[in-house]
Formats: sequence, C-alpha cells, structure tokens
Amino acid sequence: MRLGVVEDDDDVGDALVEFLREYGYQAERKTRGADLLLGHRNYDAVILDLGLPDGDGLEVLRNLREVSSVPVVVLTARDDERSVVRGLRIGADDYLVKPPRVAELIARIEAVVRRATPPGQMSADQVVVTGDVRVDRGARELTVGGSRIELTQKEFELVEVLVARPGCAVSREVLMDRVWGDAFLAVSRSLDVHISTLRGKLGRPGLITTIRGFGYRWSS
Repeated sequence: MRLGVVEDDDDVGDALVEFLREYGYQAERKTRGADLLLGHRNYDAVILDLGLPDGDGLEVLRNLREVSSVPVVVLTARDDERSVVRGLRIGADDYLVKPPRVAELIARIEAVVRRATPPGQMSADQVVVTGDVRVDRGARELTVGGSRIELTQKEFELVEVLVARPGCAVSREVLMDRVWGDAFLAVSRSLDVHISTLRGKLGRPGLITTIRGFGYRWSS
C-alpha cells in the first residue's frame, strides 16, 4: 500500500515514515499541502497534518476533495471539537490526535482503505502463493501442495495479516491488535503458541520467520 505522509515537522514525519516502512508500507513524506495536491494520485491513502507551512491543512483537504476521493486520515495536535467536526465534514475519513499509537494508526488506515474499496472488488493480493503454499483470503482457504490445511479462525487471521505484506516484518503488537484486540496485548504468549501450531500444520520450515525482538515475517 502506498501512503503519503504530509507532515512538516522533521522528527514526527521521519519517525512516521520509518514506522510505516517497517510494517511493509511504501511511505513517502511531503512537507507541503501543495505537494499533496500535485501528487495525490500516487497514493492509496494519505496521513495529513493540519499545521502546514503553505496553508491550513483543512483548506488543503477541501481542495483535495474537489478532485480526489483518496482516503485521508488527519493526524494533528488540534484536539478541539470544532477542528475535529470541521475535518470530518470537509472530507477526512478519520481524525487522530498526536501522538498516535502506531498499531491504532495502521488499523485506522487499513479501515478507511477497506471502506473506500467497492464491494466485490478483488484485490491483487487476494490470493497469495509462496512456493506450494496457496492462501485464498477471499475463500479463507489455505492449501499446501494442493492439500487443504484445516486452520482455526485465529490461525487463519494470523496468516491473513502476515501474507498481506509478504517479505516484510510484522510486529507482535500489530499481530496481537489485529487478531486478539487491545484487551489481549498483555497475553502475548498466546501469539507464540499459535505461531508454533501454525508452523507445525504448514510443515514448511522457514515460511514464517521470527524477527527477534520484533515479530514475524511471511517469506516472499
């Protein structure tokens, strides 16, 4: 997924891009609203700050909505009700106040992109094939060497999150948030047990790699 990060603060902008790239996104930073208006076609979604050097972010959003429906998540220090309401009414798909929780930000980005996708539209990565392992996300089916492997709901949800970005590391926090929810983040041992069981069912050593101190990766 290609993400545009419109943020003039170097520390915040660079940190956001770094985090997003670690999670497998193609993130690119812009510092001005004008850059977004010129290049919005290059992105699947946009993270937009409101305090920009060349104008108010809400005006940038208003101008963007005249030409594009690209999903926009506003990320700003403005937490007053008036700004939130204006942002959503002008056309923001979601509104977050700094500093964001990274897992929540990613979940919200994915949610607005899902809502913007027409019903029934098949995404390019709906079926992911790695060697003789085939994951059909639409049919919720996984086969190895042509044989179907029976997975529990949570095992398949883990596979779904991992294959969404094959070859890229996915953090434990993102996996726990997407599969178990925030309430279970402390019970991270459940993740290790499920990954171990999943590896046993797949019978393909090296397909799911452990990234020490971070998370897991599905081989590309």
